[in-house]
This record gives sequence, structure tokens and C-alpha cells, in this order.
Amino acid sequence: MVRTRVGYSGGTSNNPTYLNLGDHTEAIQIDYDPSKISYESLLDIFWDSHAPMSRAISRQYRTAIFYHNENQKKAAERSRENLASVLNGKIITEIELLKKFYLAEGYHQKHRLRSHYSVITEFETIYPQMKGLISSTAAARVNGYLGGYGTCEMLKAEISGFGLSAEMNKYLLKEVCLGNTETSCSATGCN
Repeated sequence: MVRTRVGYSGGTSNNPTYLNLGDHTEAIQIDYDPSKISYESLLDIFWDSHAPMSRAISRQYRTAIFYHNENQKKAAERSRENLASVLNGKIITEIELLKKFYLAEGYHQKHRLRSHYSVITEFETIYPQMKGLISSTAAARVNGYLGGYGTCEMLKAEISGFGLSAEMNKYLLKEVCLGNTETSCSATGCN
């Protein structure tokens, strides 16, 4: 992922907030590099990340794909049809045109980073304005690693490009590589 942001979409009210969501749905917006991952692969990850045959308790938590163009719409519909045939059931997940995406409040951004105080503190020092943190590829990548997306080897390959201190790199390597009994971590990486 190049960049991720959480927010609200799919509703009719202007400028929703978490406390005044109206008819919007909580959503994530992803910028990605199609030379590294395809839209179809992102769809596969999406389908694997939720129960597509289960109804949400409210519109706020429904599952939906908000597409940007006809190619994305067709790919999403194809992937939904393929999954429905495998599951032999009705998929509840909706597919609709993205009309507007509203950023969620800052305290909702980079959830996994926020559960690691030292990491979010260092990123907030690098990006004192929320806009910088939200736009940061490094923050998005580290957020993903801390959420369990990516391997120790993947992290080792790119950690030097995140612009973090040696102490923070050591911390991240321990967090991501934890549980691998053949791996030991130092300030320079995991072995």
C-alpha cells in the first residue's frame, strides 16, 4: 500500500463525523501501486477480511466496495459473483460508485500505530500535522505491519526507508518478528 485513510462514504449528508454519521458507512480509502499489487488482489484481500454473507447491525458497519470507475465496478462484480458461486449463497456486500469520501477524525487514523505509543509518538514528531501522518506511506506501511500484514523478511527489506530512529526500527522488528524462534532482533535487523 502506498497510503491509507479511514473515513465515511456512501451517504447523503455533508461532512459526517463519528458522532454525527448520518447515513454514511465507515470506510477505508487505499492508494496502491498497480505494478506491485492488482486491484483484483486487493479485492481478494477484502473478501477474505470479512463475512460477506452476514448482515451488518447498522448502515455504519455495512460492507461495501466503493468503486472509482467502470473497470473497478466490473472487477468487483466479477469477484462477488465468483465468491457467491464458491460459497453457494447470497453475498450481502454492496458495490456502489464512490461519490464522496470524508476523512474521519484524526484519532481514528492509523489505528494500529495508536496502540503502540512509542511508534505513534515518533511519527507525530516527524509529521506534526495530521495531514502529513495520513499521507505518509511509511506510516501506512508500519500500521499494516503492526496489524499483522507483512512478514519479518518484508519489513527487513524496507525498514530503512521509513525514516525512523534505530531504537524504533529495533522495536518494530521485535514486534513483527515476535514468535519466530529462529529470529533474533538487533538495532540493525532480525537474524
